[in-house]
Amino acid sequence: MLTKRIIPCLDVRNGKVVKGVNFDAVPDTADPVEMAAFYNESGADELVFYDITASVEERKLFDDVLRRVAERIFIPLCVGGGVNSIEDFDRILKAGADKVSVNSGAVRNPELIREAAMKYGDQCVVLSMDVKRVDGRFHVFVKGGREDTGMDALEWCRRGQSLGAGELVLNSIDTDGVKNGFDLEMLQAVAECVTIPIIASGGAGKMEDFSQLFKLDGVDAGLAASIFHFREVHIRELKRYLADCGVPMRL
Repeated sequence: MLTKRIIPCLDVRNGKVVKGVNFDAVPDTADPVEMAAFYNESGADELVFYDITASVEERKLFDDVLRRVAERIFIPLCVGGGVNSIEDFDRILKAGADKVSVNSGAVRNPELIREAAMKYGDQCVVLSMDVKRVDGRFHVFVKGGREDTGMDALEWCRRGQSLGAGELVLNSIDTDGVKNGFDLEMLQAVAECVTIPIIASGGAGKMEDFSQLFKLDGVDAGLAASIFHFREVHIRELKRYLADCGVPMRL
């Protein structure tokens, strides 16, 4: 049985890690390089690094910070923010990332997913989706959750898989930073649409939220930020707790 993954997320703005509620940023909290090194030693299975304002500011992400992060860790690194072209994939992978997360850029140009999967392999292509309920439907948002595309999230995840995405990161704007649990309804709906691995993001507040998450078929990983950043939950303790609950974990 494949083990489930616990993944901390570094949302980076102006070279510092930030964390907010419902995608509204709050003041800087820490240095991303030091935090990455901490998570590397803390039992994280993977690390996600997002330059959260690269898309809305229409610029490339901070390569220098990324290189320094990649030098300090020995776990898989997934990087996103301002990814709009094959050249961006190439630059990010050469800077040390193992996977590239594409969001707004794929909405603008869905063929980017296919092109990247053909060139680098689908294991390198992660489709990240910021999803929010609008009139009872799941809509895809872009530009850091600021702009409603009107796209149906379930249709988009199916299309992303067919184009060659190897993994999905599902960020629930409704539950982001609220700490009342993952968006199980949304995750279940998406899991019924695709067969590729799903990383759930948004809403983790306690260890029990992860045990509830992993009861869903098709969810492969839980991603969180503030509960790990502020040491409200320690990753090694979380993984031992989940293992005791019968969840297959890498300890």
